[in-house]
Amino acid sequence: MLIGYARVSTNAQDLTAQRNALRALGVDEENIHVDHGLTGTNRERPGLREALAAVRAGDTLVVAKLDRLARSLPDARDIADELTRKGVALSLGGSVYDPNDPVGRLLFNVLGMVAEFESDLIRMRTREGMAVAKAKGRLRGKKPKLSAAQERHLVNLHRQGAHTTSEIAELFGVARSTVYRAIQRADGPRTTSLE
Repeated sequence: MLIGYARVSTNAQDLTAQRNALRALGVDEENIHVDHGLTGTNRERPGLREALAAVRAGDTLVVAKLDRLARSLPDARDIADELTRKGVALSLGGSVYDPNDPVGRLLFNVLGMVAEFESDLIRMRTREGMAVAKAKGRLRGKKPKLSAAQERHLVNLHRQGAHTTSEIAELFGVARSTVYRAIQRADGPRTTSLE
């Protein structure tokens, strides 16, 4: 039996190409397990867990590319070893990985290293991009829920005592925790004296 696995790193990405590739490799649609919004470096993936639980001795786990299965060489090896112990074959884009073949092991390790390298490059580019944006003043963090004027008005309403915290939160369309933080900022840092 052929069991397929597909993964995308963000919820905005589409699995259509991977699903089409898996169907072209002979996997039935109902046997394709997927993960949305999870990176290949995260081993705790529900779709992967389901796919690994679904395969039995003599079955084949099919992935379009190795980087969809794992983004680090140790994880790729662990998954391949687990499948080998269960008597399950691993098909990478139509090529079946044979752990007993030295050339097959070499190619698997090279593909795993390339997947890990790509993952490292993505992280490095992200860090560099964030550093550049921060240096240019474009990376300022999360936008405040309330403007300064709204926050002053909120604090005044609270000090008047005519409204509960829940009512103020509902009035401004924010959570009560936002109201508490605004009040705390207005009151300034509290100091405690140790006598």
